[in-house]
Amino acid sequence: MYRYIFEDTRHVPPFNQPASLLTVGTVPLKLHQEALFTSYFRQDLSLGNSFPYNERARLKTVTGQSVVYSDNLWFDREFLEYFMSRAQKMGQPCRAAFPADDPCFKAYTLPLATNFERSVDSAGRPIFLVDLWYFPDGYSDNIVPVVVPSDAVEMGFYSVPDFMTMEQGNLTHYGPARAVVSIESWVHVYFAAIICSNFGRGSRFDQYVRTHNFYSLKLLWKSIIEQRQLLSSSEVVRVGKNTSIHPTAVITGPASIGDNCTIGPGVFLDNCTIGDNVTIDDGCQLMMSTLGNNCFLPFRASLYLTAVMENTIIAQNTCLQMCVIGRNSFVGAGSTFTDFNLVEQKPIRAANIHGELMDVGQVVLGSAVGHNCRIGSGMVMFPGRMIESDVVLFASPQRRVISRNIGFDESDHHLLTGSTAHVRHYPRPNEGVSEQESWDRW
Repeated sequence: MYRYIFEDTRHVPPFNQPASLLTVGTVPLKLHQEALFTSYFRQDLSLGNSFPYNERARLKTVTGQSVVYSDNLWFDREFLEYFMSRAQKMGQPCRAAFPADDPCFKAYTLPLATNFERSVDSAGRPIFLVDLWYFPDGYSDNIVPVVVPSDAVEMGFYSVPDFMTMEQGNLTHYGPARAVVSIESWVHVYFAAIICSNFGRGSRFDQYVRTHNFYSLKLLWKSIIEQRQLLSSSEVVRVGKNTSIHPTAVITGPASIGDNCTIGPGVFLDNCTIGDNVTIDDGCQLMMSTLGNNCFLPFRASLYLTAVMENTIIAQNTCLQMCVIGRNSFVGAGSTFTDFNLVEQKPIRAANIHGELMDVGQVVLGSAVGHNCRIGSGMVMFPGRMIESDVVLFASPQRRVISRNIGFDESDHHLLTGSTAHVRHYPRPNEGVSEQESWDRW
């Protein structure tokens, strides 16, 4: 069996990298896709050709039993299983799709996206087509859509002041049973890594417990044997090899912690995904957040629905809410990334892959920091803003509050004597980059 890949080389702001190279969860997107296909088919698929993203006519060159997909597409195992199981049973060329009126896909998949095609299913209901195909015996024009529902349930805070919800109602997220996101913005990284992954995992776990009585008894038995609260037992909190957790740390699941991690005293983790070689020191609080490999959080750092890529430091007393932080970056002590417009209670706007500001559909949303950034202490970030990769921001009376997007040209390192003080590693398209390493300089 073969797999063919449409390669999207467009740079996702503010990271200045294609989507396939961005870390979504704890691994780059391209490795996430390969792992899912290998796991589902229980074998490594032979790699067919790779096509430029905008040359869809090359789809006609696909031969043999094949899977074709775009490398900017994030989907979970449940989405892939639903599509593939039905496509293989049908025995004819199929393309994945999702209902246009599904509230979960409307909330997280469609905003800021540019590449979903409108269509209708066999009953005439509107759907959106996804760049994921299955061909049992090479290309054919008779491609049938396989509509994948999210089967999402509402999760979140059901009692908050009305001004936080734009209208009287609930402030909730959807926990999808199956999810797909086209990574074209940092907002999509947030949706995929936090909402679709952590909320989705929690939703599936809750549903499984409610419908499987023997599993509920197993949870109860483990919690009694281990003398832990139900959601803190080893059945719900998966811990890797050589990981040290202080006895006073509180971890509630479903959660996953990687190998060689250190969790210090007084740490609180709720429904989090932690990579390998991560250190979380005294008093840190993480709720429904994701940390990539080799991250370091000194004491009292707080993350709420936030995705942090690998090799990044979030310094003490920093508060990140609904944010995405790139790899090899540093966020200084006492910084606060806000997530709410104080005066105008309307959906926050963020940039799509073309740099155009569009409504995200979320009344609360944080901000994004690119790769290889150094953010000084005591900064305040407004919602929806971006700091481009390779930017350095000094804390100063002139720049404490970040109220607009900051590009590389505005980086404070340009004020330093000598051009090699901080080296750019993630340039915009068609711009050069130096090979000199700059991490040790900071």
